[in-house]
Amino acid sequence: MKICSIGAGYVGGPTMVVIAEQCPEIEVEVTDVNEERIAAWNSEKLPVFEPGLDEIVKKVRGKNLTFSTDIDEAIRTSDIIFLAVNTPTKTYGDGAGKASDLTYIESAVRRIAEVATGDKIIVEKSTLPVRTAEKIRRILATNRHGCNFEILSNPEFMAEGTAVEDLRHPDRILIGGDETESGQKAVQTLVDVYAHWVPREKILTQNVWSSELSKLASNAFLAQKISSINALSVLCEHSGADVDEIARSVGADSRIGPKFLKSSVGFGGSCFKKDVLNLIYLCEYAGLTEVARYWQQVIDMNEYQKHRFARFIREKLFGSLRNKKIAIFGFAFKKDTNDTRETPAITVCQDLLEEQAKLAIYDPKVPEETVRRDLRPYPADLITITQTPYEAAEEAHAIVILTEWDEFIALDYEKIFKNMQQPAFVFDGRNLLDLNRLRTIGFEAYGIGKPRA
Repeated sequence: MKICSIGAGYVGGPTMVVIAEQCPEIEVEVTDVNEERIAAWNSEKLPVFEPGLDEIVKKVRGKNLTFSTDIDEAIRTSDIIFLAVNTPTKTYGDGAGKASDLTYIESAVRRIAEVATGDKIIVEKSTLPVRTAEKIRRILATNRHGCNFEILSNPEFMAEGTAVEDLRHPDRILIGGDETESGQKAVQTLVDVYAHWVPREKILTQNVWSSELSKLASNAFLAQKISSINALSVLCEHSGADVDEIARSVGADSRIGPKFLKSSVGFGGSCFKKDVLNLIYLCEYAGLTEVARYWQQVIDMNEYQKHRFARFIREKLFGSLRNKKIAIFGFAFKKDTNDTRETPAITVCQDLLEEQAKLAIYDPKVPEETVRRDLRPYPADLITITQTPYEAAEEAHAIVILTEWDEFIALDYEKIFKNMQQPAFVFDGRNLLDLNRLRTIGFEAYGIGKPRA
């Protein structure tokens, strides 16, 4: 058997790497039109940072795992083709700002229809709107060689930063397929691949439409949970309650659970916002106005939290940020990833730059070119990228923590304090640090949803 993915990003790359690791008898190929990205996968510095990923790639690359730009050959020679291309939110036309842009999916499927000369199983790995499989089927029907294509939905549920662990030990594997004899045979083929390492009871099968919608539903529930605790964080700040204590109490309820109850400056990443917006669009398209409004509030609360945090920084720095140096600790949307898609850091930094603050930004994994790209078109002379957090904080008026990197906990804050402008502030957007200890050192320290000292 041979499996390939079209798309070598944060989904296609790690997924294929782990399949290759767990299924040594299966040939696995990762393809992409981006030559630079494929070259990086074949180098010592991978384009995707995930704890443990580098070690697996070195172990299986060149054996049963290859990376290539020859998509046509991979299509011709593969039995199973995973579609793992980008599906961003549309920025134009009908559904702009909410609907998924399926341009890259359509392009990949048309290529399969044109090139394939034998029967294939096509697997939707990218997050797609419900009933996308129907559109894929219509395109594949244009194949001139009479090939049979079975379309499966196999949404990814891995979280960036823990992707390798999530792929090796998933909560569940979801596979949706047609309830025909050939459809169920295709489902079983993919089940057998995952059964190499995933217990059979964790492999769930259902119809393709349910599987497509399940991914949107899952991310919407998680985003809703984050927005809920962040909404409570605002009340905590005004009442003297501590949001972490509220979260501990609420999370102890077995019906709710403690995960995703960490108040912060807001959620980011490629999935949550995009998937909730897609769900809103689907509801609006179906005329379900009240349902769409409900899910819209999850997004609105997240945006409010980011802007609220930036406004609070300005207020505490005496109402003006012009020419003041602000040290930004962390730019990735979460720790243990170099992904900055929809990171709250972009919004917060943009708001601070609008006030003409001077930003010194440090992130251990996000390269300078990515930070500068994300903060265009703000003046380059207002943005400095540093090699250490100590350098970022030197002569700064405030530190703003926007990613929960573990290394920020262990810093010598007494040393940092002595080299900052006075009074020195810490604004902890991830509730990572002990605020009372910082105040003992001399900082004016504030966290999300924390009582004001």
